[in-house]
Amino acid sequence: MPSLHSSLSPALPRCLCKPRPADISALLYKRSSLRTRSLYTTTRAPHQRTLSTFAPIHCRVQATPHQPAFPHIRSMASDSDYMSFLDKANEDVSGGGKATTQSKGQFQFKATDTGAKVPKEIKDAIKDTFMISEADEPFEAVSLEVKEDSLPDEVQFAELINHWDPNSADIEILDPLDWDKKGRYTKVIEAVRQATEGNDVRVYRVPKDATRAEYWVISVSGGRARDIVPSLDTVRQVLTAARSSSSKRQPNLVPVYRQISSDLITPSAAYLKVSAASKDDNYSFLFESAATEQLGRYSFVGAGPRKILTTGPGYGEETDPLRGLEKELAEYVVAQVPGLKLPPMAGGAVGYVGYDCVRYFEPKTARPMKDVLKVPESLFMLYDSIVAFDRFYGIIKVISYVQVPAGQDDKGLEEAYAEAGRTIDRLVDVLESPEVVLPKQEPIQLGQEYTSNIGRDGYEAHVTKLKEHIVAGDIIQAVPSQRFARPTNLHPFNIYRHLRTVNPSPYLFYVDCKDFQLVGASPELLVKSEEGRIITHPIAGTVKRGATPEDDERLADELRSSLKDRAEHVMLVDLARNDVNRVADPLTVRVDRLMVVEKFSHVQHLVSQVSGVLRPGQTRFDAFRSIFPAGTVSGAPKVKAMELIAELEREKRGIYAGAVGYFGYDGVDEKGAEVEGAMDTCIALRTMLTKDGVAYLQAGGGIVFDSDEYEEWMETINKLGANMHCITSAEQLYHAQQQRSA
Repeated sequence: MPSLHSSLSPALPRCLCKPRPADISALLYKRSSLRTRSLYTTTRAPHQRTLSTFAPIHCRVQATPHQPAFPHIRSMASDSDYMSFLDKANEDVSGGGKATTQSKGQFQFKATDTGAKVPKEIKDAIKDTFMISEADEPFEAVSLEVKEDSLPDEVQFAELINHWDPNSADIEILDPLDWDKKGRYTKVIEAVRQATEGNDVRVYRVPKDATRAEYWVISVSGGRARDIVPSLDTVRQVLTAARSSSSKRQPNLVPVYRQISSDLITPSAAYLKVSAASKDDNYSFLFESAATEQLGRYSFVGAGPRKILTTGPGYGEETDPLRGLEKELAEYVVAQVPGLKLPPMAGGAVGYVGYDCVRYFEPKTARPMKDVLKVPESLFMLYDSIVAFDRFYGIIKVISYVQVPAGQDDKGLEEAYAEAGRTIDRLVDVLESPEVVLPKQEPIQLGQEYTSNIGRDGYEAHVTKLKEHIVAGDIIQAVPSQRFARPTNLHPFNIYRHLRTVNPSPYLFYVDCKDFQLVGASPELLVKSEEGRIITHPIAGTVKRGATPEDDERLADELRSSLKDRAEHVMLVDLARNDVNRVADPLTVRVDRLMVVEKFSHVQHLVSQVSGVLRPGQTRFDAFRSIFPAGTVSGAPKVKAMELIAELEREKRGIYAGAVGYFGYDGVDEKGAEVEGAMDTCIALRTMLTKDGVAYLQAGGGIVFDSDEYEEWMETINKLGANMHCITSAEQLYHAQQQRSA
């Protein structure tokens, strides 16, 4: 075997510990699941193809061999099988004696900054897992050339990672959460995030070919203070590639962003700043998430939408609201920039579809209904600029779009790029300003009462009537509801600020629709698209939280073993499967999770997940229509249950039991393939609509043949408990503040 150093670049120093070449080769092969990784911080985004100053951290990580580093090993191998293979190879090469693996080969790579040092926080986090070297010249990554049935016989050096062109190189760019699904290196990523002040972390997966082993490079990158990502040159390259592709739809939007740290900015403060600075502060939104007992990863803020779409009597056409929305979004196609990591929501339509829109999806359910709330049946705001918080990295991405001019007008493209940059800069300046304009709070009047639209007697009468239909075989289950009205002097955003603390939920939202506001803490996903799958989460079965952990678990066990709750839940899971099956390939429809107890602030629920892959010709809008409204808020069979609900309630539900969420822009990737836009919507449960000084709250419950009228009425009260408590306690809090300052 030739010397390990015989093929090295002349500029590369030899390894620090200078073990014998054969020992290093044996080490690399014996520990073949060591994938070479490099971790560095840079002052520019890595795809900008410009050498920059960075502090290198060059690491080799002990990883499981689920993807063998050697191209001639094709199948998945267990640890024992894989190590047996390696031992046999070592015996073959060394003439029967196993090669030593005691020497720790450590290479000295190169870095551009002679003063660059690995941050101590990162060293401390990774000292037990990684071998680290610091150096003073440009870094070049490592790959191993492997010959069939032999040890690696040389080390070659790849291009500088800064010179990799994502438009031409076959390089996967992953989020560390995807790279490290089992969380083995979470402390490393967290240390990197803290040491680099929340800069973006990317994992570049360089594919193996016929001669080279697969390896990985981890980078931590953050632009200079005023850098817009991607660069204008990259935008040009992306558009040139799109024009040369076979795509029928050419992109007319290119996303760009700036990244800042979120350590001193909260989503609520960002919302107040951005909405106050907007030219049209009447329409704005804040989406947050607390995944049951944990914080969600993303929060989104937007204000000053480009356009407002509304439907319903007095607001627009009385028609399927998704038709107009789909037509509007179809006018825009986003160029997907290789390597550009954007959050799932990066622009598009934000708003709601009210429950009463079901009459356009299922005409049989239409009945004459009294309109008490007098709000649009649907409302969507179209945004080209979004502020996205990423809690995992502690960063904010301020996102906008380059409006691509017609033809190949390069001067026009430059101006469009500059305009997108100015939009982003203005938002960043607003976010980084020290002033936060708090909502103007009127004097609080305590002790105001809740009023039900039908009262306890009316609700129990609805339960009795629906039980008769169940016994007659008309339906299996139905979900009637009641609405409470509560006068309050609270500013709607102050209600939201309090709600997010007393009732953290997977879907927290504040949507200002000018004449009214939506304040919600929904526990339940309606439908979303994720990695090509349509997903829905049936929730049925509710019990309160316990006073102690032991009591809490006892109640959870009772919920799991409740025959009534289990029967109701299985029925709704089957209904969800049917809804998904209407638009998905039947062979892909599956129940991913079944009857898992999830704990929320005031209650515990049985939760399942159903998913499927859309059939050709079906879209996310078709999936929404098929699943809307959820069986959780209607019943089974769904259409008949909704007919009976309409006949009993006789009033429009409005936003309650509808959907709140977003629909992103469609895109085109670098190969010309069309990519359907994102969709994520929740059911409008635990949601308040505030209008003209009144907060409206609504809740229902699933009625089956043996339901008890009083217990069903109490279930609606329990479901509204968090929101009722929120208003009362917020009033007491602000009233006390006003008294102290009087």
